[in-house]
Amino acid sequence: MEYPKFIKLFLWMLSEVAVIAADIPEVIGTAFALNILFHIPLWIGVLITGSSTLLLLGLQRYGERKLELVISILVFVMAACFFGEMSYVKPPAGEVVKGLFVPKLSGNGATADAIALLGALVMPHNLFLHSALVLSRKTKQSTKEINEACKYFLWESGFALCVALLINIAVISVSGTVCASNNLSPTNAYQCKDLSLNSAPFLLKNILGKSSSIVYAIALLASGQSSTITGTYAGQYIMEGFLDIKLKKWQQNLLTRSIAITPSLIVAIIGGPAGAGRLIIIASIILSFELPFALVPLLKFSSSNSKMGSHKNSLPIIVICWILGSMVIGINVYFLSTSFVAWLIHSGLPKYANVLISMIGFPFMAIYVIAIMYLTLRKESDTAAFDKSVELQKEIEKGVRRCDDA
Repeated sequence: MEYPKFIKLFLWMLSEVAVIAADIPEVIGTAFALNILFHIPLWIGVLITGSSTLLLLGLQRYGERKLELVISILVFVMAACFFGEMSYVKPPAGEVVKGLFVPKLSGNGATADAIALLGALVMPHNLFLHSALVLSRKTKQSTKEINEACKYFLWESGFALCVALLINIAVISVSGTVCASNNLSPTNAYQCKDLSLNSAPFLLKNILGKSSSIVYAIALLASGQSSTITGTYAGQYIMEGFLDIKLKKWQQNLLTRSIAITPSLIVAIIGGPAGAGRLIIIASIILSFELPFALVPLLKFSSSNSKMGSHKNSLPIIVICWILGSMVIGINVYFLSTSFVAWLIHSGLPKYANVLISMIGFPFMAIYVIAIMYLTLRKESDTAAFDKSVELQKEIEKGVRRCDDA
């Protein structure tokens, strides 16, 4: 193993927290969709979501491709619903393109929402899932075949990310166009100031008609189910990889599903829709802060000559990835420090309380930065055995080529 046991357990716990944080918006989103469509209480919707995910994950016994097909169908149903709403609303194309390349934040909670959006889009646990799915491909152990598989997987992942980008553009464009309308009633204008999964369908219903809220709920249902499947799937690989635990598929599914939906169920029962909406923002911010702990090891390992051999990242890819990774880390550190200081200034607490909170908060931020620096600057462990296996593979390939020539 690359890291000491303590570091390995620390990274595993962070990864499990990431799975839970990623699952909260997905589970609650599906529960909201069931509430809109069938008027089912939120907490019952959470239980139904967990059960349905376990049933869909039963398709694993028929092979990963069948499960991927179901996820693809759910994603395209979601895309069709949001694109349908987008074609009805007709957002100004110029403003949409401008918003893609010229970001603008306004309002007190805009920075927190942007950080939450970053965590929701680039989920740490999915970095493990996408890496692990390569192993499900039947690839011959030769440099040519592996490079070919990597190329096709790159195209597959790129297509999936493009679809996800287009869906997010459609969601934001529809909500932005509706809220920018001059014909909003005072009630709808107030909802736009604090738009959430709970208020969005009622806003669309009032502006675009009853069918729009139903279309929104169907898209939300498809999105939640596809995401909870991938989240549970990622949890299996995380547990296997970090702890080397080999359980039966149904045991892994049940364990990871139970761990993931517990916070959503508690908040849905105690806090109701309002509490669930706030929990989604908090969970997404947690995801953004956890992203470096999955991203940094992945970049180091995939760029390592001793671990990847001829399959390591090229120099341009290494430079681009580290620049993007540094930007993510910098944004998180900036937001964490400025928001904590601003909260201390405007909290209204007694001075002694602010001092006590500062004694906890600032060391926590220092530990966060030091942990990232440790993962980034740590020297690689001895991988001589792996190096020998790579060299042996090269010798085997040379021997095969000589036999072919003969």
